[in-house]
Amino acid sequence: MPEVSSRVVTVPNVLSAVRLALIPLFLWLLGAGEYGWALLVIVVSSVTDFVDGFVARRFNQITRLGQVLDPAVDRLFIFSTLIGLAWQDFLPWWLVVLIVLRDVGLLVLGPVLASHGYGPLPVHHLGKVATFALLFALPTLVLGAAFPQVAPFSDPFGWALALWGAFLYWWAGAIYLRETVRLVREDHVARASGSDTLGT
Repeated sequence: MPEVSSRVVTVPNVLSAVRLALIPLFLWLLGAGEYGWALLVIVVSSVTDFVDGFVARRFNQITRLGQVLDPAVDRLFIFSTLIGLAWQDFLPWWLVVLIVLRDVGLLVLGPVLASHGYGPLPVHHLGKVATFALLFALPTLVLGAAFPQVAPFSDPFGWALALWGAFLYWWAGAIYLRETVRLVREDHVARASGSDTLGT
Protein backbone atom coordinates (compact mmCIF):
# COMPACT_ATOMS: atom_id res chain seq x y z
CA MET A 1 0.00 0.00 0.00
CA PRO A 2 1.63 3.30 -1.11
CA GLU A 3 2.20 5.91 1.59
CA VAL A 4 -0.13 8.90 1.47
CA SER A 5 1.52 12.15 2.55
CA SER A 6 0.05 15.46 3.69
CA ARG A 7 2.25 17.52 1.35
CA VAL A 8 0.55 20.22 -0.69
CA VAL A 9 3.13 21.31 -3.27
CA THR A 10 4.00 18.30 -5.42
CA VAL A 11 4.37 17.86 -9.18
CA PRO A 12 1.04 15.95 -9.47
CA ASN A 13 -0.81 18.60 -7.46
CA VAL A 14 0.67 21.41 -9.57
CA LEU A 15 -0.41 19.57 -12.73
CA SER A 16 -3.92 19.18 -11.32
CA ALA A 17 -3.98 22.93 -10.58
CA VAL A 18 -2.88 23.63 -14.18
CA ARG A 19 -5.72 21.43 -15.47
CA LEU A 20 -8.14 23.33 -13.25
CA ALA A 21 -6.92 26.65 -14.70
CA LEU A 22 -7.37 25.30 -18.25
CA ILE A 23 -11.12 24.79 -17.76
CA PRO A 24 -12.21 28.46 -18.22
CA LEU A 25 -9.73 28.81 -21.10
CA PHE A 26 -11.24 25.78 -22.82
CA LEU A 27 -14.79 27.10 -22.39
CA TRP A 28 -13.80 30.52 -23.74
CA LEU A 29 -12.15 28.97 -26.81
CA LEU A 30 -15.16 26.72 -27.39
CA GLY A 31 -17.56 29.64 -27.10
CA ALA A 32 -15.44 31.70 -29.48
CA GLY A 33 -15.53 28.92 -32.06
CA GLU A 34 -11.78 28.32 -31.81
CA TYR A 35 -12.23 24.57 -31.96
CA GLY A 36 -8.64 23.81 -32.95
CA TRP A 37 -7.24 25.62 -29.91
CA ALA A 38 -9.98 24.14 -27.72
CA LEU A 39 -8.94 20.69 -28.91
CA LEU A 40 -5.31 21.46 -28.03
CA VAL A 41 -6.31 22.53 -24.51
CA ILE A 42 -8.35 19.40 -23.89
CA VAL A 43 -5.53 17.20 -25.22
CA VAL A 44 -3.03 18.96 -22.91
CA SER A 45 -5.43 18.44 -20.02
CA SER A 46 -5.79 14.74 -20.80
CA VAL A 47 -2.01 14.29 -21.08
CA THR A 48 -1.34 16.08 -17.79
CA ASP A 49 -4.03 13.92 -16.17
CA PHE A 50 -2.08 10.82 -17.20
CA VAL A 51 1.28 12.33 -16.24
CA ASP A 52 0.24 13.43 -12.76
CA GLY A 53 -1.07 9.95 -11.96
CA PHE A 54 2.12 8.34 -13.27
CA VAL A 55 4.39 10.72 -11.35
CA ALA A 56 2.37 10.29 -8.14
CA ARG A 57 2.74 6.50 -8.26
CA ARG A 58 6.25 6.29 -9.71
CA PHE A 59 7.86 8.85 -7.40
CA ASN A 60 5.76 8.24 -4.30
CA GLN A 61 4.03 11.62 -4.42
CA ILE A 62 0.53 10.45 -3.53
CA THR A 63 -1.01 13.05 -1.22
CA ARG A 64 -4.32 13.52 0.57
CA LEU A 65 -4.89 16.72 -1.41
CA GLY A 66 -4.16 14.92 -4.67
CA GLN A 67 -6.63 12.15 -3.85
CA VAL A 68 -9.35 14.80 -3.64
CA LEU A 69 -8.11 17.33 -6.22
CA ASP A 70 -7.39 14.96 -9.12
CA PRO A 71 -10.84 13.31 -9.38
CA ALA A 72 -12.52 16.67 -8.66
CA VAL A 73 -10.71 18.29 -11.60
CA ASP A 74 -11.61 15.29 -13.78
CA ARG A 75 -15.29 15.79 -12.94
CA LEU A 76 -15.12 19.55 -13.52
CA PHE A 77 -13.43 19.09 -16.88
CA ILE A 78 -15.97 16.47 -17.95
CA PHE A 79 -18.90 18.65 -16.85
CA SER A 80 -17.51 21.83 -18.41
CA THR A 81 -16.78 20.05 -21.69
CA LEU A 82 -20.22 18.46 -21.76
CA ILE A 83 -21.91 21.80 -21.06
CA GLY A 84 -19.72 23.60 -23.62
CA LEU A 85 -20.40 21.01 -26.33
CA ALA A 86 -24.13 21.01 -25.57
CA TRP A 87 -24.15 24.83 -25.65
CA GLN A 88 -22.59 24.66 -29.11
CA ASP A 89 -25.18 22.02 -30.17
CA PHE A 90 -22.62 19.24 -30.56
CA LEU A 91 -24.25 17.20 -27.79
CA PRO A 92 -27.86 16.88 -26.61
CA TRP A 93 -28.64 18.29 -23.18
CA TRP A 94 -30.14 14.96 -22.07
CA LEU A 95 -26.67 13.39 -22.11
CA VAL A 96 -25.31 16.22 -19.95
CA VAL A 97 -28.17 15.79 -17.46
CA LEU A 98 -27.71 12.01 -17.43
CA ILE A 99 -24.05 12.23 -16.48
CA VAL A 100 -24.43 15.11 -14.02
CA LEU A 101 -27.36 13.44 -12.23
CA ARG A 102 -25.22 10.41 -11.45
CA ASP A 103 -22.63 12.50 -9.61
CA VAL A 104 -25.31 14.55 -7.85
CA GLY A 105 -26.76 11.27 -6.60
CA LEU A 106 -23.36 10.12 -5.36
CA LEU A 107 -22.92 13.39 -3.44
CA VAL A 108 -25.76 12.25 -1.20
CA LEU A 109 -23.83 9.10 -0.30
CA GLY A 110 -20.98 11.09 1.28
CA PRO A 111 -22.97 12.46 4.26
CA VAL A 112 -24.71 9.09 4.68
CA LEU A 113 -21.37 7.30 4.96
CA ALA A 114 -19.94 9.99 7.23
CA SER A 115 -22.91 9.69 9.60
CA HIS A 116 -22.02 6.03 10.05
CA GLY A 117 -18.31 6.67 10.58
CA TYR A 118 -17.09 5.84 7.07
CA GLY A 119 -14.97 7.92 4.75
CA PRO A 120 -15.41 8.25 0.97
CA LEU A 121 -15.59 4.97 -0.91
CA PRO A 122 -12.48 4.00 -2.90
CA VAL A 123 -12.76 4.59 -6.63
CA HIS A 124 -13.98 1.43 -8.34
CA HIS A 125 -12.10 0.30 -11.45
CA LEU A 126 -15.35 0.51 -13.41
CA GLY A 127 -15.59 4.18 -12.47
CA LYS A 128 -12.04 4.71 -13.71
CA VAL A 129 -12.88 3.05 -17.04
CA ALA A 130 -16.02 5.19 -17.37
CA THR A 131 -14.08 8.38 -16.66
CA PHE A 132 -11.38 7.37 -19.17
CA ALA A 133 -14.04 6.69 -21.83
CA LEU A 134 -15.64 10.09 -21.28
CA LEU A 135 -12.29 11.91 -21.18
CA PHE A 136 -11.40 10.25 -24.49
CA ALA A 137 -14.83 10.73 -26.07
CA LEU A 138 -15.07 14.47 -25.52
CA PRO A 139 -11.85 15.51 -27.32
CA THR A 140 -12.82 13.12 -30.11
CA LEU A 141 -16.06 15.07 -30.56
CA VAL A 142 -14.15 18.36 -30.44
CA LEU A 143 -11.83 16.91 -33.12
CA GLY A 144 -14.80 16.62 -35.47
CA ALA A 145 -15.71 20.24 -34.80
CA ALA A 146 -12.14 21.45 -35.35
CA PHE A 147 -11.60 19.43 -38.52
CA PRO A 148 -14.96 18.81 -40.26
CA GLN A 149 -13.29 16.58 -42.85
CA VAL A 150 -12.66 13.89 -40.22
CA ALA A 151 -16.05 14.32 -38.51
CA PRO A 152 -17.70 11.42 -40.43
CA PHE A 153 -15.17 9.11 -38.76
CA SER A 154 -14.50 10.81 -35.42
CA ASP A 155 -18.11 11.65 -34.51
CA PRO A 156 -19.46 8.06 -34.52
CA PHE A 157 -16.41 6.92 -32.52
CA GLY A 158 -16.78 9.80 -30.07
CA TRP A 159 -20.50 9.14 -29.66
CA ALA A 160 -19.92 5.43 -29.06
CA LEU A 161 -17.36 6.23 -26.36
CA ALA A 162 -19.61 8.88 -24.78
CA LEU A 163 -22.61 6.55 -24.56
CA TRP A 164 -20.51 3.64 -23.33
CA GLY A 165 -18.84 5.90 -20.77
CA ALA A 166 -22.24 7.18 -19.56
CA PHE A 167 -23.49 3.60 -19.19
CA LEU A 168 -20.41 2.53 -17.22
CA TYR A 169 -20.67 5.73 -15.17
CA TRP A 170 -24.13 4.72 -13.97
CA TRP A 171 -23.08 1.10 -13.49
CA ALA A 172 -20.24 2.23 -11.23
CA GLY A 173 -22.72 4.49 -9.43
CA ALA A 174 -24.94 1.48 -8.76
CA ILE A 175 -21.95 -0.34 -7.28
CA TYR A 176 -21.18 2.62 -5.00
CA LEU A 177 -24.83 2.68 -3.89
CA ARG A 178 -24.82 -1.06 -3.16
CA GLU A 179 -21.59 -0.74 -1.16
CA THR A 180 -23.03 2.18 0.81
CA VAL A 181 -26.14 0.16 1.67
CA ARG A 182 -23.96 -2.77 2.77
CA LEU A 183 -21.81 -0.60 5.04
CA VAL A 184 -24.83 1.12 6.58
CA ARG A 185 -26.44 -2.25 7.31
CA GLU A 186 -23.23 -3.55 8.88
CA ASP A 187 -23.07 -0.45 11.07
CA HIS A 188 -26.66 -0.95 12.19
CA VAL A 189 -25.96 -4.60 13.02
CA ALA A 190 -22.78 -3.66 14.95
CA ARG A 191 -24.64 -1.00 16.94
CA ALA A 192 -27.49 -3.38 17.68
CA SER A 193 -25.03 -6.04 18.86
CA GLY A 194 -23.28 -3.46 21.05
CA SER A 195 -26.57 -2.42 22.60
CA ASP A 196 -27.48 -6.03 23.30
CA THR A 197 -24.10 -6.60 24.97
CA LEU A 198 -24.48 -3.53 27.17
CA GLY A 199 -27.96 -4.63 28.16
CA THR A 200 -26.89 -8.07 29.42
